[in-house]
Amino acid sequence: MEIFDNLMLGFSVALSVENVAYCLLGCLLGTLIGVLPGIGPVPTIAMLLPITYVLPPVAGLIMLAGIYYGAQYGGSTTAILVALPGETSAVVTVLDGHQMARNGRAGAALAIAALGSFAAGCFATVLLAGFAPPLAELAFKFGPAEYFSLMVLGLIGAVVLASGSLPKAICMILLGLLLGMIGTDVNSGVARYDFSIPELQDGIDFAVVAMGVFGFAEIMTNLELRDQRVDLTDKVGRLYPNMQEFKEAAPACIRGTMLGSALGILPGGGAVLSSFASYTLEKKISKNPERFGKGHPAGLAGPESANNAAAQTSFIPLLTLGIPGNAVTALMIGAMTIHNIQPGPQVMTSHPELFWGLIASMWIGNLMLIVLNLPLVGLWVKLLKVPYRILFPAILVFCTIGVYSLNYNVFDIWMTAAFGLVGYLWAKLKCEGAPLLLGLVLGPMMEENFRRALLLARGDYSTFVSRPLSLSLLIVAILLVVLVTLPSIKKKREETFVEEG
Repeated sequence: MEIFDNLMLGFSVALSVENVAYCLLGCLLGTLIGVLPGIGPVPTIAMLLPITYVLPPVAGLIMLAGIYYGAQYGGSTTAILVALPGETSAVVTVLDGHQMARNGRAGAALAIAALGSFAAGCFATVLLAGFAPPLAELAFKFGPAEYFSLMVLGLIGAVVLASGSLPKAICMILLGLLLGMIGTDVNSGVARYDFSIPELQDGIDFAVVAMGVFGFAEIMTNLELRDQRVDLTDKVGRLYPNMQEFKEAAPACIRGTMLGSALGILPGGGAVLSSFASYTLEKKISKNPERFGKGHPAGLAGPESANNAAAQTSFIPLLTLGIPGNAVTALMIGAMTIHNIQPGPQVMTSHPELFWGLIASMWIGNLMLIVLNLPLVGLWVKLLKVPYRILFPAILVFCTIGVYSLNYNVFDIWMTAAFGLVGYLWAKLKCEGAPLLLGLVLGPMMEENFRRALLLARGDYSTFVSRPLSLSLLIVAILLVVLVTLPSIKKKREETFVEEG
């Protein structure tokens, strides 16, 4: 009954004219950046962070969330029609979705992707509403030692479950932790690692790093690409799957939803891992695995459902524990701190309108995305004809204005440009920026809880292993490290992401 009352509160907040407008704007932008290859939700949210300064907290977070799960919808459109995945998690969609389009079933493929995404998103939102309150109650029992151990587990989980080189990911997280230490020490009030630069005494602004590493660097990377466009066709065809396609897609949709919902909660899981894992699962359990890659509806429905379910359940650790599981939720934490909202279990009690309004907006957003992705599919395809040489300079100008508006300081623009150049070099070296962002967000929180735990324990380091919950979290973290170094697990991990490379 209490959850029902809370949901009513959430819908009363989410259905206000202002919040519906921002939800629609977020879904629209998410679909747009999902359709356009080479942008993605992380750079877009990083670019839009300065806008949240002038928006109410609820409206800002609803818009950013809409961009994230909207990108999962939009990414499938071009993946199906022209074999260009607009979003990383849509890479798997190309395998069978584009083959269905080549077989004259483009409309059916788009409908399967959209309806599977809608069903998965709605189910994941139900999980979020049902499981978030108990988890938040459990989180209130966490002390500083438990929070420190949980953040260690989160960082290790993000490295283990993410694609790419493990040593490079570890180095990026350590660099993020070091960057988080720049500024004035909270306890002593002494400036540290600021190189006598006054602008660094308050630390490096989170938005500056995010926009540099993801915004500016992404622009430089994409400007290297030539405008190679696939010949587009407006012949989408009938937007309904036949009965045979529905029978093959429905079970895969259910399995993908369940798998994506579970993996989305894990640190580092997210939409990309879920889509690859779902495709692998469907191919293994299929009686006709040879049909995969040739236009099998199950090979489309499973991954599409999984990535959308994961995109929404990834908000569970963010809203209940204040721990980001991926780069997008790390950016969401940045947006919350902009409004002096401390991420964690207290959000549910101190800001119930934000907590439940965000959850309710996800149902509204999923309905909006069905309208945006099926009837307007012709519009999204036409956007692929926009040349990059026109698109990216406009984004660069928008980023620069956004950075300057943070503190009205030119130094921030130079810092963003520097991080953009470094981010471009990291992309060349195949070093992911997401672990750096997680380290930057969690670093100050880890340090604060580490020092607070030692203060309460009178300097006794054994407090991290003498408390059962803290010890359990550290053991799980160690087990993850051990497991991922085993040759069989390491090989399987590489095989899972081989298609992404």
